[in-house]
Amino acid sequence: MSRLRFGIFLAPFHPAGENPTTALQRDLELVAHLDRLDYDEAWIGEHHSAGSEIIASPEIFIAAAAERTRRIKLGTGVTSISYHNPLWVAERMVLLDHLTRGRVMLGCGPGSLPTDSMMLGLDPTQTRELLAENLDIIMRLLHGETVTATTRTHTLVDARLHLRPYSEPLFDMVVAAVASPTGPKQAGTHGIGLLSIGATLTADGFDALAHHWGVLEERAQVSGKTVSRSDWRLVGLMHVAETREQAYADVQFGIEQWFRYFQQTAAFPQMAVEGGDVKEMIDFINDAGIGAIGTVEDARAQVQKLWDQSGGFGAMLLLAHEWANPEATRRSYELIAQHVFPHFQGGQVTHAQATLSAKEAAAAKREGYAAAQLQAVATMTERYAAEVAAKG
Repeated sequence: MSRLRFGIFLAPFHPAGENPTTALQRDLELVAHLDRLDYDEAWIGEHHSAGSEIIASPEIFIAAAAERTRRIKLGTGVTSISYHNPLWVAERMVLLDHLTRGRVMLGCGPGSLPTDSMMLGLDPTQTRELLAENLDIIMRLLHGETVTATTRTHTLVDARLHLRPYSEPLFDMVVAAVASPTGPKQAGTHGIGLLSIGATLTADGFDALAHHWGVLEERAQVSGKTVSRSDWRLVGLMHVAETREQAYADVQFGIEQWFRYFQQTAAFPQMAVEGGDVKEMIDFINDAGIGAIGTVEDARAQVQKLWDQSGGFGAMLLLAHEWANPEATRRSYELIAQHVFPHFQGGQVTHAQATLSAKEAAAAKREGYAAAQLQAVATMTERYAAEVAAKG
């Protein structure tokens, strides 16, 4: 197994009515915490309505997070490019690429909340059409072309970037996908990565994984592009603790609010979740196979399940949530870094296998080596006694 990267997908999800200033500070502190734990990536969402996913500009958030971190890569997860002038999307990302010295990534999507796009007079069909048009323009600009184009919302005349990206040849780019083949088609057409947001949240999303990669490869072949599974990110749900009982107790803090947001507020049917009370919600996550609330063993099994279902991918992104209080949430990320990462990183022999093998080898020889150690102590003691006697 090649080295599997780990990260988060931070929408974020905060209860409506709480202090947004402190909530945003928690988000920044979480990214800094993950950087210290050696997480690889953090993807930041863009939303403008519904009162829960309160980051309006992932680019501004990334600029703040970059100053608080050292190595974690920071991506827009995603920029709703259907809402924006594609020239300015490209310009802002190139600027961030320089400011972060190559730690920025661009995720593209049509926008997930209809309450966002309706304020711009766009329906969901139009945003998906604009995704294809604007992504094509962005790719051309990033590759150094001068572009003249007219879309439903913008006109460009001899548009060009006045800076080249810091990254060579270009920073990582992905297209979002939930259940439909729209994202894989665009990713394959342009030879960029895929971000499977609904990979585990619904049965359709999970079942679509292998199909999505097939669509991406087919479109890449038609377009003459090369694609890699290393550029495929899957988003999943987890909360772990030292025991399953503790994990269940932890999530009673906030899991109901998270479920109710998708059930009653966000008009995003692809992310619909079941469950009437807290116990049903926990059972739904675990029994439906869409996530893991439990121990690190449960988390490892979920990652392996996704690997087997998809045929392999490059990064496992944990969907950030506040099911548990901040302390228990941070602890969950710590446990995953400590006990899940090593089983999926290190190459043909993982880090976990290497240390466990060394432990087993030492244990197998312990009895004989212990006897030799005791004999060495006895021998040196006898020699010293003999030296003392000879001097006397």
